[in-house]
Amino acid sequence: MSGVVPTRRPVAARRIVLAAGCAAVAATASRGARAHGPAPHKAGPVRSEQKPWGIAGDARRIVRTVEVSMDDRMRFVPDRIEVVQGETLRLVLHNTGRLMHEWVLGTPAELDEHAALMARFPDMEHDGPWMAHVAPGRNGEIVWHFNRVGAFRFACLIAGHYQAGMTGRLDVLAPAKGPR
Repeated sequence: MSGVVPTRRPVAARRIVLAAGCAAVAATASRGARAHGPAPHKAGPVRSEQKPWGIAGDARRIVRTVEVSMDDRMRFVPDRIEVVQGETLRLVLHNTGRLMHEWVLGTPAELDEHAALMARFPDMEHDGPWMAHVAPGRNGEIVWHFNRVGAFRFACLIAGHYQAGMTGRLDVLAPAKGPR
């Protein structure tokens, strides 16, 4: 034996180290789940935050489903969607490529700003009911209530994808007025 006696930390110090270790594991697990991970849909309550382009929708009020494909040519099909104000849509997002893709709805200015942040911080965590990260070969879904008229955009903001033109247009039109 070498004569070295192992030292023991006081109980309080061991608890601090253990708590710090647990916090680090929890933070890492949380980052993995919310970053561009494989889960196409997040569980849990939906945040109903009014945005210029609408608010999270109630699945019981869906009036139609729109299917959108995303691929490694950095394109959405269709790349233009028309919605009537007041509609709640289910957007089913198919990633037919081999790369991770996402579908994020917003104003052109907000998408530009978010894309610039994503280019600087590619592992940036973000999550909202107006966006979906979709792993290769998987599907994602967004339920959205379009309660504001306007011309909006959708895009894949993964670094390089937006810059390559992976964008589309979404127009929310005023409801047609009936005969008087």
